[in-house]
Amino acid sequence: MTIHQIFMWTVLVSALKVTDGRKDPKVGIVGGREAVPHSRPYMVSLQSQRQHICGGVLVREDFVLTAAHCTGRVRVVLGAHNLSEEENSQQIFDVVRYIPHPLYADTLENDIMLLKLNGRATLSPAVQLIPLMNSSIAGGTVCSTAGWGDIYDNYTLPDNLQEVNATIVSNRKCSSRWREVKITQRMVCATGPGAFQGFCSGDSGGPLVCNGMSAGIVSFSGQKCANPSTPDVYTRVSSYYQWIQKVLSKNP
Repeated sequence: MTIHQIFMWTVLVSALKVTDGRKDPKVGIVGGREAVPHSRPYMVSLQSQRQHICGGVLVREDFVLTAAHCTGRVRVVLGAHNLSEEENSQQIFDVVRYIPHPLYADTLENDIMLLKLNGRATLSPAVQLIPLMNSSIAGGTVCSTAGWGDIYDNYTLPDNLQEVNATIVSNRKCSSRWREVKITQRMVCATGPGAFQGFCSGDSGGPLVCNGMSAGIVSFSGQKCANPSTPDVYTRVSSYYQWIQKVLSKNP
């Protein structure tokens, strides 16, 4: 399998559809648990035609951080827990500017994007900002990730936000497991607390949260979601901290 095929299999998230009786591969939390409602008030649902396709986090009242491969026109839903309900806590925005990293080009690296909203969120118990990590993360650190993606790696999408712990794997060990895929210093790897626990289809763009900060962005995994033989790979936020700050400063 080529790197391009791996990328297409694990991270492209388009509108849901069925072809030739098979379900299209997408990038959800598998083997996790339902999050306490609004315990992750920074979580964002990116939706196309009112269908969840990607996650993200609120980093400023008018900016969302997500993955660059989460392409297409989307609306942004903040303050959600159950996506099938119009919760009073929800705030909905359109995107007026998509700002992918300038070096992103349909590859596995630089998979990061900022979205400028058409208004400013009103902060509340259900809608809050998340700080960005600007330091390294030691191997063995227990973090977590969350999303509304596939929960069984079989096209089963939840209504409620799911979460799972994720333990940091050193880049050296991650590289040895991935073999033909180059794991760079701009990526960070993690595995779930057990076999086949981690992110899956629909979780792309969601956060790796370590010590209450956004340390990574869900980017890609192997052919089967959360397979410990190929650790989940996130874009390392600290590697892009200066770029993020530069974009925000240019858009006061």
